[in-house]
Amino acid sequence: MNIGEIARQAGVSRSTVSYALSGKRPVSEETRRKIQRVIDDLGYQPNASARALANGRTSTLGLVFPPAGHHYTGMQLDFIGSVVEAAAAHDYDVLLSPSGMDSDRSFQRLLGERRVDGAILMEIRLEDDRVDHLTEVGFPFVAIGRTAKPEGGWWVGLDHAALVESCVNHLADLGHRTVAFVNRPEALLRAGYESAHRGLQGFSKAAAERGLSVRAYCCGDDAPSGQACVERILHDDPATTALVTLNEAALGGLYRGLAEAGRHVPRDFSITGVAASRWAETVTPQLTAADVPAARLGRLAVDLLVERLADPGAVARHHLLTPPISLRASTAPA
Repeated sequence: MNIGEIARQAGVSRSTVSYALSGKRPVSEETRRKIQRVIDDLGYQPNASARALANGRTSTLGLVFPPAGHHYTGMQLDFIGSVVEAAAAHDYDVLLSPSGMDSDRSFQRLLGERRVDGAILMEIRLEDDRVDHLTEVGFPFVAIGRTAKPEGGWWVGLDHAALVESCVNHLADLGHRTVAFVNRPEALLRAGYESAHRGLQGFSKAAAERGLSVRAYCCGDDAPSGQACVERILHDDPATTALVTLNEAALGGLYRGLAEAGRHVPRDFSITGVAASRWAETVTPQLTAADVPAARLGRLAVDLLVERLADPGAVARHHLLTPPISLRASTAPA
């Protein structure tokens, strides 16, 4: 079934059908309804590729999201789901590209073959060649995260430094004096992952201001790594009574490691950190945490990108979120 057959059955020209579908030129309401009745009767679906060639739009957004390790974590999957849902509300589909750098073939296909109208970049690094490349070529994108120079860009982010500072201050207010920081994997810290670096900066700053004795640890994105990390923490300083973590994927292992060491949460040991609420609520006792608003971040990123696509000359905008700590049951006085 094609436009020619629709035109024949509706008694109009092919160009009239094309204008009715694309909206490039006005068509009378009576004619538009006649064409729509034929389309409904025939079950016609416009070819997406042909439509993209005709109007220069694919109605598809690219989500450039490299898994930080060998798999996507629960928080990362939450982000993907939130972006897909928000895009659908704007009548956009989403094409996922697991690209880490602009030299990746997947990334180049996404741009070079113009498969998408715009892109959302995830897992931002302080020095990110993808951001630099898209800015240089003028391709519309929004980043979820901030580079070292976020001024003048389109992005949505969490203030990881401020969130971790709040966690440290919460523990200090409870009387904890020896605190550990459980960060993301060492490879991500070396690669310049923004959240890992800014989280560490916030931890160091708050610990210095409160005069705490602290150690920072990198930890793999899985439960066994979390358990091993607790063993290192208690070996290095058995006087440690609390920890702050950015590593939600290791959370179950952190709890298990403390249980095996005979440390009861929160009576003997307090845990807090930054995590999506649905993950903070799966552990026992539930995690006192700065809840990551994954759905809101995804929605804001899509809204900004759609805004940028509608008005290419618009002044760049951004959102920096600092959600409060949700007090649950994993922290108590030292």
